[in-house]
Amino acid sequence: MLFWHLIPFNLMRMPRFKFHLAVAHQMKVVEKHMNAMSSLRLRRIMGLFLVLFLLGITIFLSLMIGAASLSFHDVWHALNSSGDAFHEAIIHDSRIPRTAIALAVGPAFGLAGALIQAFTRNPLADPGILGVNAGAAFAVALAVGIFSITSTSHYIWFALIGALLASIAIYLIGSGAGKKHPTPTQITLAGVAMAAALEGITTALSLMNARAFYGMLNWRVGSLARRGLEELWPILPFIAVGVILALLIAPAINTMGYGDDRATSLGVNVKFVQAVSIIAITLLAGSATAIAGPIIFIGLMVPHCVRWFVGPDQVWIFIYSLLVAPLLLLGADIIGRIILLPSEIPVGIITGFVGAPILLILVRSKKASSLS
Repeated sequence: MLFWHLIPFNLMRMPRFKFHLAVAHQMKVVEKHMNAMSSLRLRRIMGLFLVLFLLGITIFLSLMIGAASLSFHDVWHALNSSGDAFHEAIIHDSRIPRTAIALAVGPAFGLAGALIQAFTRNPLADPGILGVNAGAAFAVALAVGIFSITSTSHYIWFALIGALLASIAIYLIGSGAGKKHPTPTQITLAGVAMAAALEGITTALSLMNARAFYGMLNWRVGSLARRGLEELWPILPFIAVGVILALLIAPAINTMGYGDDRATSLGVNVKFVQAVSIIAITLLAGSATAIAGPIIFIGLMVPHCVRWFVGPDQVWIFIYSLLVAPLLLLGADIIGRIILLPSEIPVGIITGFVGAPILLILVRSKKASSLS
């Protein structure tokens, strides 16, 4: 009787034998669907534990690996202030800050990418490709080059304003005159053009005031190094608010995937959700760019990797993006430290090398580029 309402009306008019066969088939279909949903839910939960385990290992590797390699025991004793003073200095002054920054900006870039893909219905969108990071970087360049502001707590406001204006401008340019909703292709083209223009102006500003930008050379390509925890604290509230806003609107974005008209009929305030999405993207991408620079492709790679595993549910995509993004960012940073020992390559260059082939694969693969 539990599945009686699922039986089509036309089956009720069948002969009794055929009717029972049809009912049995219908119940098997329903049971198969429920088993598939249970299996997917179990896979998602088990996957979370696996990602957390891998993230924990990666955090310890980040503390161990660098120009001066440390053992597990060295790191453990340094964390407990019972080890060698030199090792403690390396851990507390360098590796803990850059690891903590990765754990903050990684989720910000990953979640911003997942949100912007869902918001624009564009599988190739991310804050880097659409020019949001470039807008934040341009505003920071103005703060440093013209106003001589070098403190993260001060120029973060420039980064947020730059990211917001870039987001709005890209959406308006992509919309064109008289068009209600821009297509994914229009938004992507507008974003790429905007990013190229802003990056050119940012480069010109850095050349005009080379002395002010000398200490930000690595920041311009995306780097986690040479930053302290005192620069991280001012941006954490902005990232936290962006994460909370994104998670709150995730169910509504799921509904909007069926179309704005249907979402409205189901009680979703589409305009409000769109406004909150823009605010969340601005907070996440702007604040992360302010401290780590315009790290590219994290927001593109992570949502696709996650979506292949958890399916199209935005709630799960957002949750997984928060964990997988710092895992990939820390992994790229570790590779950058050891590939040219004793020197290192900024993490933004490593993510660019990895992300460019992935972008080509996504462009060529219709299945990979699907949001459903």
